[in-house]
Amino acid sequence: MKAAVVSVVALATLAMLVSGTAAQAPAPAPAAAAPGAPASTAPASTKIGYIDVQRVLARSVAGVAAREQLERERATIQKDMDGRRVELEKLRDELEKKGALMTPDARREKQEQFERKRRDAARAADDYQKELEKKEGVLLQKVLQEVGGVIEKVGKEKNYYMIVEKRNAGVLYASNDADLTDEVIRAYDRDAGGKKK
Repeated sequence: MKAAVVSVVALATLAMLVSGTAAQAPAPAPAAAAPGAPASTAPASTKIGYIDVQRVLARSVAGVAAREQLERERATIQKDMDGRRVELEKLRDELEKKGALMTPDARREKQEQFERKRRDAARAADDYQKELEKKEGVLLQKVLQEVGGVIEKVGKEKNYYMIVEKRNAGVLYASNDADLTDEVIRAYDRDAGGKKK
C-alpha cells in the first residue's frame, strides 16, 4: 500500500512536471533534411534522459529526512499500539484464569470491556495507518515538487529535449549515460543545502 501511494504520487508529480516542462520549453527547431531524404520531426541531436524517482527519494538528503520523520512517527504509533496489545493480553488472561470464579455479571462486564478495547485498538490501528499514509504522501509530494525544479534546471543546463521517469514511463532500454538520477540528487542536495542556510 505504501509503495502504491509513493508510486501514484511520483507518477502524478512527474506527469505534471513533464507536461509543464514541455509546455514551457520550446522544442528545438528541426534540422534541415538532405534533399531526397525523408523529413524527420525530431531534432538532429535529441537528448532524452531519465531519472529514477524512487532512488531520488531514497538517497537525497530531503528524501532521507522525510523517511526518518515518518519512521519516528511510526515508532511513536507502534509504542501506543504495543501498550494497547499488552492491556488486551492482560484482560484476556484475566478472563481465562479468573473467569470461572467470577459472577456471570462480572464475567460479562469483563468480556464487554475486552471487546470494546479490542475494537478501539483495531480502529486506532486503522486510523494510524491512514494518517501515516497521508503524511507520507504530503512529505513525498513536497520532495517531488522540489525535485521537479531541479530536474528542469538540469535538463535546461544539459540541453535535454526530454527527461522521463524510468519506472512509470515504461522505459524498456536506456543507456546508463541517459541516467540523470545521481546528478539530480547531487543538484537537489546542493540546492536544498543552500536553502537551509
